[in-house]
Amino acid sequence: MSDEFFMKLALDEAWKYQLLTYPNPAVGCAIVDKNGKLLALGAHKCAGLAHAELGAVTLALCELKPELKSELLRLENNPNELYDFILKNHKGALNGACAFVSLEPCTHFGKTPPCALLLRDLGFCRVVFGSADLSKQAKGGAKLLANAGVSVEQSTLKSKCDELLEPFLAWQSGHFAFFKLALSLNGVYTGKISSQIAQKHCHNLRSKLDLLVIGGNTVRSDRPILDARFSATKHAPDVLIYSRKSEFERQIPLFSVLNRKVDIKSDLELLKKAKFAMIEGAGRLFKALENEFNWVLIYQSKSFKKGSFLDISKSLEIMHSTPLGADTALWCKVLEN
Repeated sequence: MSDEFFMKLALDEAWKYQLLTYPNPAVGCAIVDKNGKLLALGAHKCAGLAHAELGAVTLALCELKPELKSELLRLENNPNELYDFILKNHKGALNGACAFVSLEPCTHFGKTPPCALLLRDLGFCRVVFGSADLSKQAKGGAKLLANAGVSVEQSTLKSKCDELLEPFLAWQSGHFAFFKLALSLNGVYTGKISSQIAQKHCHNLRSKLDLLVIGGNTVRSDRPILDARFSATKHAPDVLIYSRKSEFERQIPLFSVLNRKVDIKSDLELLKKAKFAMIEGAGRLFKALENEFNWVLIYQSKSFKKGSFLDISKSLEIMHSTPLGADTALWCKVLEN
């Protein structure tokens, strides 16, 4: 199999957790043994948990050294302990292995130890990375590995890895906003669209947000709650209702969510100031706020449905499609018409 094949696997794994790793980047890693056999796929799943390389190494060692499996799995939510346990017990199982990582392995001690040191100390002979890590804290992994005698190369899929990293870099610069839609296969947006798996994914995203933006007409007609009850933390974001009219029934469920601030405004100052924001709506809000985002997340069902069709004239590039049970998450970028 080619280098591009394995890097594509790493990217596919990372896209499953896009934005869910906030405030960290989504990163994927594929580990291949010295004979070219795929051993494991890992991804950074949540801030504070194992980085992609550590996750993939853990899965690889579960296969190669089954006697360690129970302890490896017990420690998987404690990355520092997991890291130390692996260094003490790997016994050369990954000597000569190759890692394909969508982002250059880090060199800093943060909530988790440095991945570059892990790959070096486990005896990896080759590392292929996608995006270069340019941050002051974490950069230098490629140089560290090369100085230790590891063969280090940048992937020909660098542009795809850079694309995966865009939201993180935008957030680091102070602001990232995207538009979320739910559509049937034939373009209907009204009524119940998404499966429970897609709903849970959306709630997990909401739990990471600083701000959720919705149009006033949608609030009045749909009477939503816009919470994150299906997420692990159940943390509901603050809400901006974008509306010229300030009068809303306070019995609408979104007003009753605890520990949430709801603002009703006819300007977008709050959206522009938010570090991480999601805009939920359909055609009317899309058109009104089209200058405020260039990423669109579409939850597309596999069913045809009766209802109102989306009325938008806009070209999108599908960067990635991620299966979510009966639905698909389409990560799209807005193109200039």
